[in-house]
Amino acid sequence: MFSVKYKKICRDRSKTCPLKNMMIVPALLTDKIDDLAKMIEICSGFTDFVQIDIMDGRFVASRSVSRQDLSALKINIGHEAHLMVDDPLEWLDVFVKLGCKRIIYHFEIKADHNLIIEEIRKKGMEVGLAVNPGTKLDGFAGLVDKVDSVLFMSVIPGFYGAAFMPQVLPKIKEFKKLYPKKITGIDGGIKLDNIKAVRESGVGYICVGSAILKAANPKEAFNLLRLG
Repeated sequence: MFSVKYKKICRDRSKTCPLKNMMIVPALLTDKIDDLAKMIEICSGFTDFVQIDIMDGRFVASRSVSRQDLSALKINIGHEAHLMVDDPLEWLDVFVKLGCKRIIYHFEIKADHNLIIEEIRKKGMEVGLAVNPGTKLDGFAGLVDKVDSVLFMSVIPGFYGAAFMPQVLPKIKEFKKLYPKKITGIDGGIKLDNIKAVRESGVGYICVGSAILKAANPKEAFNLLRLG
């Protein structure tokens, strides 16, 4: 199971996880199902886990592939779903069928968080909480112990290739002091020129989109980021 491997790598980074072994997770974002299938095929050549990014045109302005498109997809690689949507519950069934390991939804949606967490767990998936760059730690502190992981956005979500926001890194460092055992990730705008600073924040995994998928050689880009 991904979660066992993931926790072994990430939970005590200072003792068990050299910087070069920090987990890099390709983040797949597109509004075309054929392109998504191709991205998955490409990534399966160099990793065993990806993140599928979903946008609904409401929580963020852009749209990704639809639930109908996803229902016809076959995924032969471990994956989590990052739902940048107003209603995460609408997407649970399709991702259960796809064999999704974890659903990450956004703290900033106007919804009953306890209900969402409960429904995701009922479907047999782990729960991740994504937080936008402007969200304060004390805003979501009451949910940290109820979820399996926290994903810090280092861009305003919704677009591939958005500019990295370094002011998120001190917030991650502060979070790690408060919750040293919580699995923590970062997502957005991460490239070779900033990955060293990102690693030093203490995150356990790094989601990377355009720096891998838009590279001339995605496998080489992935491996450079792993060692960067």
